[in-house]
Amino acid sequence: MQALRLTAWKSDPELIEVDEPEPGPGEVVVKVAGAGACHSDLHLMHDFTDGLLPWGPPFTLGHENAGWVEAMGPGVTGLAAGDPVAVYGPWGCGRCARCRVGMENYCERQAELGAAGGGLGHDGGMARYMLVPSDRWLVPLGDLDPVAAAPLTDAGLTPYHAIKRSLPLLGAGSTAMVIGAGGGLGHMGVQILAALTPATIIAVDQNQGALDRASQVGAQHGVISGEDAADQVRDITKGRGIDVCIDMVGVDATLALGAAVTRPMGHLTIVGIGGGTLPISFFSIAYEVSVATTYWGTIPELMEVVTLAAEGRITPHIQRFGLADAHTAYEAMQAGTLEGRAVIIPD
Repeated sequence: MQALRLTAWKSDPELIEVDEPEPGPGEVVVKVAGAGACHSDLHLMHDFTDGLLPWGPPFTLGHENAGWVEAMGPGVTGLAAGDPVAVYGPWGCGRCARCRVGMENYCERQAELGAAGGGLGHDGGMARYMLVPSDRWLVPLGDLDPVAAAPLTDAGLTPYHAIKRSLPLLGAGSTAMVIGAGGGLGHMGVQILAALTPATIIAVDQNQGALDRASQVGAQHGVISGEDAADQVRDITKGRGIDVCIDMVGVDATLALGAAVTRPMGHLTIVGIGGGTLPISFFSIAYEVSVATTYWGTIPELMEVVTLAAEGRITPHIQRFGLADAHTAYEAMQAGTLEGRAVIIPD
């Protein structure tokens, strides 16, 4: 079968012929319906070098996956061939205290494992079949279309986790801001805020089309990023500021915007890995503002995201690409012309 593989850091991926996987004890082979193309894949291709991570190429890309159970190894129970499933992305040890409660995104032994998950050291879903080493990483999809559901595993789960930790601040009369509202994670973040909270939602993006789409899925206000963005946000909030800022970009300018408008005791959560920095001093942010980074989400949270999608309360906006055209998806992502999430369909 053909697979889109990263063969070395600082290189573009290549379509390479590889053997179809066979499941061993406890393992499951998933026939891939779709694999989301994530902006972090661009960082894998262009920004990482040997020694930066405790794992590296070669591996098949695709850490955002859904499909159907194809084959199971000895010891796998509760699944049947043909079952539609989402693949949980961050693979932990399964034995530490955090993994035991489903928080494999924060596995205490991650550095020892030699890979972070499928498409992140292990072979991912940009191929016809994907080997999943444990059935605990599979979440049933029910009647959801696996192609459309693939982005739920990252573009849905990551903002869900970031927002859920701030729910106590997002009651009636509160305001939340999503920076990078037009991207794969951003457009899901707006929908999740609208589904879970009564907060007023401000979408920020450099593209007016992205703001228009955000308004269609729950944002009450749109702000073009730029020098006067902070003033516009203050006007919208009547000088009060933002209770929760979710920065899906993470460059210097977006971090500065978040710091400028997050109100005392608010949350500034950095999800995007744009490489920016946020200088912190006593007077650089409002009093008791909590600044945090987050990484993915938990297995129970992925189940909740799937439930929201099954109820029709969140819907990934996707563009479909064949495996041979995956490079086109990444080029559009790099150029900022991609709308929503690109999903690579192996067949």
